[in-house]
Amino acid sequence: MEENIEPLQTSDNDRIIQVNIEEQMKTAYIDYSMSVIVGRALPDARDGFKPVHRRVLYAMNELGNHSNRAYKKSARIVGEVMGKYHPHGDASIYDTLVRMAQDWTMRYMMVDGQGNFGNQDGDPPAAMRYTEVRLQRLAEMMLEDMEKDTVDFQFNFDDSLKEPTVLPTRVPQLLVNGSSGIAVGMATNMLPHNLTEVVEGCIAYIDNREITIEELMKFVKAPDFPTGGQIYGMEGVKQGFLTGRGRVVLRGKCHVETKPSGREQIIITATPYQVNRDMLTDKIGQLVNDKTIEGIAHVNNESNKREGTRIVIDLKRDAVANVIMNQLFKFTELQTSYGINNVALTKGRPKTMNLKELIVEFIDFRMDVVVRRTQYELRKAQERAHILQGYLIALDHLDEVISLIRSSPTPDVARENLISAGWGLDEIQAKAILELRLQRLTGMERDKIREEFDELMNLINRLKELLGSEELRYELIKTELNEVKEKFGDERRTEISYLADEMRIEDLIEEQDVVITISHLGYIKRTPADEYRQQKRGGRGAVGSKTRNEDFVEHLFVASTHHTLMFFTEKGRCYWLKVYEIPDGDKNSKGRAIQNLMQLPQDDKVRAIIDIKNFADKEYVNSHYILLCTKKGIIKKTALEDFSRPRANGVNAINIIEGDQLLEARLTDGGCEVMMALKSGRAIRFPEAKVRPTGRGAIGVGGIEVDDQKDEVVGMVCVNKEDATRTILVVSEKGFGKRTPVDEYRITNRGGKGVKTINVTDKTGVLVGILDVNGKEDLVITCKSGITIRTSIAEIREAGRATQGVKLIRLDENDEIAAISKIEEDEPDETVTAEVIETTIQDLVENTGRELDADIQELDEEAEADEADTDEDDAEAAEDDTIESV
Repeated sequence: MEENIEPLQTSDNDRIIQVNIEEQMKTAYIDYSMSVIVGRALPDARDGFKPVHRRVLYAMNELGNHSNRAYKKSARIVGEVMGKYHPHGDASIYDTLVRMAQDWTMRYMMVDGQGNFGNQDGDPPAAMRYTEVRLQRLAEMMLEDMEKDTVDFQFNFDDSLKEPTVLPTRVPQLLVNGSSGIAVGMATNMLPHNLTEVVEGCIAYIDNREITIEELMKFVKAPDFPTGGQIYGMEGVKQGFLTGRGRVVLRGKCHVETKPSGREQIIITATPYQVNRDMLTDKIGQLVNDKTIEGIAHVNNESNKREGTRIVIDLKRDAVANVIMNQLFKFTELQTSYGINNVALTKGRPKTMNLKELIVEFIDFRMDVVVRRTQYELRKAQERAHILQGYLIALDHLDEVISLIRSSPTPDVARENLISAGWGLDEIQAKAILELRLQRLTGMERDKIREEFDELMNLINRLKELLGSEELRYELIKTELNEVKEKFGDERRTEISYLADEMRIEDLIEEQDVVITISHLGYIKRTPADEYRQQKRGGRGAVGSKTRNEDFVEHLFVASTHHTLMFFTEKGRCYWLKVYEIPDGDKNSKGRAIQNLMQLPQDDKVRAIIDIKNFADKEYVNSHYILLCTKKGIIKKTALEDFSRPRANGVNAINIIEGDQLLEARLTDGGCEVMMALKSGRAIRFPEAKVRPTGRGAIGVGGIEVDDQKDEVVGMVCVNKEDATRTILVVSEKGFGKRTPVDEYRITNRGGKGVKTINVTDKTGVLVGILDVNGKEDLVITCKSGITIRTSIAEIREAGRATQGVKLIRLDENDEIAAISKIEEDEPDETVTAEVIETTIQDLVENTGRELDADIQELDEEAEADEADTDEDDAEAAEDDTIESV
């Protein structure tokens, strides 16, 4: 179209002006888009509200619909908002009102609703004529000080009323509840956060205005959704905090339960934010019908308002729960991602803001509110003080004032006479004196006037001091924020899960020693070490784990919650697991199937565990080795660095030949001495240097000669040759044990037959374990029946190699020792020790059914027999020394 067109003259008074339609469309569209951006879709960075939310709360406040008063019909609120402030459809206003009353939509609700406001399954709320609402106390804190000239007001749509341009909120609403909206050419999606964390972040900024975003993230850790769930990975959250744009992956919370029949169930107790529970259940059922997910027998949504979310997924008998959960995360909304797009209005313009900018915007706004409120309170105080000063002047000249007023023909003349009387009164004071009630002239009332005046003068001084000091204002803001946190702050609902390449979750977990137990059938748990009480040698022990009849505790290991455990299986595979990822359970619980934590085949089982403090320490990793041994006497050494890159499906640690099994794994520094012990009671000692390092796929070399097909290696220890305090502890299957100095085992080449380490008899049973100890640890013995005893190793006396030792634990008939382990000894406590001794005595009487005297006599007889055996076995030791190493 031509741009320069002469206007068409139609008459003397009328004229048509032709314009460029392209330019006109641009101008009109920009005007429309800015109207949508500023007046509808984007929140204000100061109070975090869009106009509709702000108008709803303001209208409820004007109606007196407060938290301490009766509910009002929602239809009345909608009509008030639509008729006075928001000339749009009633459906949009009611939808806003409903959302502010839903605890699964708003992290902190603004409206207290009564009636049917829908649910998380997608059921709609009742019509507005049926529901009732009132303000929440938190919303009232966002409206406080409105009457103190803290914010600007503007005319409404027809210029008949005024409404606030922003609410003087004490709550950092935009970060706390978030916001979402689609404007023209831009959108916003701000996620909710925890109020306690946001307030602490605001206070941290006030204390240090140069604080970095990374430092703020120590306080504001991540979004906190009203429906809970688990944030999976923090990199997107970090980008959102740093730039205002990012991505959050949220998973629902689920766990595995075992039914009495033995079948497992996956219980979903929290779904991701804004996910419909019924639709999620239907989707799972559809995937099962399509055979996309196999292993699910039944799924049902058992959620209700009282108990919250509960979706039960029954698994088939051969299904692996961990695999099913991963499939649910992949194919359903049980794992959902949310885009972070922190766009809000600042000074009337849309801007993408990072975490610090959002906090700065709110604190600056609070500073402006405090200044305006203080100025208003100062002005009102000065006005009142001015009038009280006039009262005091009148009281000082009371007789003259009364006479002057009585002699004045009219009030106006009386006012002029008071002003011109020479007492320093102005027109405002004179008018107030004329309006003074006679009762204020009594003595008591006169004292009250003077007292009120003095208080006002003190208040004026404080307010002036507040206006004159920015630091005092910041302290006041901190105080008010702390009040908000104390009244409305709560714990996080959404858990945080870090990925392997992100910030370590160990920083958020308390470091403590825990006992790791693994049963013969593969159930694992962790228990605080202090739950295992210390007992005297010879006690009956305490129940350490509830197991099935055919199950027993096979491994018992102590580690810190911050460490990584390497699991070596009997087929020579290695798997990794963080200690804090192991389910927590009390001493008597069964634990969790290890297949649900690691991708461990059904026909394989864990045989050895190694505790690694930190794989990121390259110097440590490069200077240490993993030493492996098998039941057939094979030994192998591999650099720890070869195991420093964990894989979900594990790696080969050693190539196991047919008929053999991996037995033990040890962490060494390359300079240790290795000792291997056989079930038949022989042991060998040789330098670790005799075993050269090989790769993960190697077979290994001979460590000790195993002659008999029924004989096998029962344990391996690595002793620091520079530590002279170490002794070798051996334990037999019927509860006998002893300590022997390392030097009694001469150094030989690997592959030899070794020497006798314990005198194996029918009374002692075969050898079941070997440990290197220094007497400062505690020994934990676990039996196949589940009985566990913890006793001080220092109480086990030293004896020669060929002796049978002393009795360490009293076993029931047909019971045997399954595993032994050592842990650091606790500080002695006389009170606890006395209590344990008393409990042990009671256990002896109750569990054996014999009298205490008979028990003590039997223990004495056994001790005498042990001493006699020691003398006899020492003579036999000389013959064993003739066995030469090969």
